[in-house]
Amino acid sequence: MVKHTRLKSILTGLVLYALAAMMISYFGVNAYTGKYGLNARQELDQEIVALTSELVQLKKERTKAEQRVALLRSGGLDPDMLDERARYQLDYAHPRDLVKVIKPN
Repeated sequence: MVKHTRLKSILTGLVLYALAAMMISYFGVNAYTGKYGLNARQELDQEIVALTSELVQLKKERTKAEQRVALLRSGGLDPDMLDERARYQLDYAHPRDLVKVIKPN
């Protein structure tokens, strides 16, 4: 009877240590691979870098577009530029323009 009590106390201690080890390993694995873990943080950092570079590119495009729009405003409208853009968009040529047709190979 005494042996069973001693065995029971040893097994209880081992089970408690095993449960504690399993809980620690569970939280450790989730800290590394979980939704908010270290891997997720690295992926977020990579996404931040990619989106930042895209933002810089889009800001440059916006600046160019704003400059082109500013040229079309009534105060800054250049008739030559307007004529050039209209001809380009509509595929028209002025009667005095020299047009050279190049045949594709």
